[in-house]
Amino acid sequence: MRIGVIGTGTIASAVVQGIAGDGHTITVSRRSAANAARLEAAYASVGVADNQQVLDQSDVVFIGLMPDVAPAVLGALRFRADQQVISFMADVPLAALAPMVAPAAQVSVMIPFPAIATGGSVIMTLGEAATIHSLFGARNDIFALASQQELGAFVCAQAVLSPAVKMVQDAAGWLGARVSDPQEAERFLRLLVASGLMGGTCDQTLAALDTPGGYNQRLREHMVDSGCSDALRRGLDQLEAPK
Repeated sequence: MRIGVIGTGTIASAVVQGIAGDGHTITVSRRSAANAARLEAAYASVGVADNQQVLDQSDVVFIGLMPDVAPAVLGALRFRADQQVISFMADVPLAALAPMVAPAAQVSVMIPFPAIATGGSVIMTLGEAATIHSLFGARNDIFALASQQELGAFVCAQAVLSPAVKMVQDAAGWLGARVSDPQEAERFLRLLVASGLMGGTCDQTLAALDTPGGYNQRLREHMVDSGCSDALRRGLDQLEAPK
């Protein structure tokens, strides 16, 4: 498959890494020149070109631009009707993106995470997703969403990842000050939380950890009573509110 990438920031670079060994021909734009040069040096399948050359050499085009520059950058380019355009820009609705890349017929949104570089990432999609499944489905979990509103809600909710990591980091700092190997303390907590979340639904996991008077129950109740759950819901509501 001939794949082009306009904009090679952190996420777009991770996407390229995730498929660079799969036999595709990948051309990335000179935007974020350092990332583009690093990818070209690391993978024989990756080349670097100007934006229009990227389009001319590609059948599937990933757009990894910042939303505020997308209209100007894309407006200067000539897309083809037979190209599929896949955007990483969660804040640019499909209805707004389609005119920017016309006459490209197939337009979709894909929201990946850095783990896509090695596989095991979740991916949110909106619109035509067959190509996304073909490229990424074997190593990642794809969630096809039904509407722009649904995508917006998922994008807000995924922001729980950073505070969840911060909570683990804080607990690791507390534990690390009390044990001989702080790095092992953090690794233990990361593995504990990751394996715990994969063991079943949240309801099932909480029930399994709900031993009356147990450490997990007592800490959870302390945090709920301290307003953590209410603060989380307020934060998500603020993210969802119109900008």
